[in-house]
Amino acid sequence: MPVMRMLKIRFIDSIIERIAERVSNRVADLLEQRALFFSETKKLFDQPETDSGAIVCAGGQLIHQRNEIECMSYAKVIGELPPPQHPPEVPRRRSELCKQADFSLDAYRYWSSALRLPLTLHRKHWEFFYICQALHERGFLSTGRTGLAFGVGREPLPALFASLGCAIVATDQVSDDASRDGWQITGQHADSVAALEKPNICAPPTFRERVSFEAVDMNSIPVHLAGRFDFCWSACCLEHLGSLGHGLRFIENSLNTLKIGGVAVHTTEFNLLSNAATLETPGLSIYRRCDIEGLVRQLEEMGHHVEPLNLNPGATLIDGYIDLPPYHEEPHLRLRIAEYDCTSIGLIITRGT
Repeated sequence: MPVMRMLKIRFIDSIIERIAERVSNRVADLLEQRALFFSETKKLFDQPETDSGAIVCAGGQLIHQRNEIECMSYAKVIGELPPPQHPPEVPRRRSELCKQADFSLDAYRYWSSALRLPLTLHRKHWEFFYICQALHERGFLSTGRTGLAFGVGREPLPALFASLGCAIVATDQVSDDASRDGWQITGQHADSVAALEKPNICAPPTFRERVSFEAVDMNSIPVHLAGRFDFCWSACCLEHLGSLGHGLRFIENSLNTLKIGGVAVHTTEFNLLSNAATLETPGLSIYRRCDIEGLVRQLEEMGHHVEPLNLNPGATLIDGYIDLPPYHEEPHLRLRIAEYDCTSIGLIITRGT
């Protein structure tokens, strides 16, 4: 190869290398700045408002006024996409926390559509999705399966599971207790199978054939329910059973209603702020990491299997936003209860012996 041509090639190569190095450094700088921006944003979301009501980042850049943050919607954050026609394949659910990433899944849109729920950034909708997906991927939402619902309230899950061929026994506390605890006045209590009908999810004749109702005290599960069901579930109600211990005992006792190999899916409150101090009252208790990890050890020592814990709280924008009272419809993934920041946790347990 001529010397001049070789020199030209080396010169061009050196220019390309310098350009690539500059681009690489620039990309790295941008990524670092973006990570810092979101890190600072997360820290500031929960700071007290300034006199102007604005939250300002460390560099002085105006991020949002709180009322603008509170107006963030699913469509604005995730986008507008139609739900899939069939349950999509997704990574198998673990025992985990509610986080923004799950709301972008096709599976979240699918189950929300099946439950006739609007797409919202709300942890209650996440709990319903989580229960549906956990049971579906383990093969329990099919004809001939039997399920038991605890503290069912007015959930749409019994209607959906009945429409998929399951026979469901839905339970809630007795009416007098629900009235005393304030659940009836807020429309969060069921006292009959009629209260659970959702004609837009399951045809009434099919629903009446496959769903029955019983009044059940979750602190004293009747013996006649033992060993009868393929699966059971509860959606954020065990934290209201009187104490941390009451809720943990309920989870353990709920497994007795299952056949060997049956699955329980429970969601409850999780303390994001402290692994030491927490809220424990007769009306509401908030579970810490140590409570959950202790429960897992106990259940596994008894021969049951708990899906591995993933307590990563997420690192996206909405994961860092704490909804303060009075709470909003969305975004509502994390909320302040008393002095604690909380979210929902889901546990999946397979009965062993």
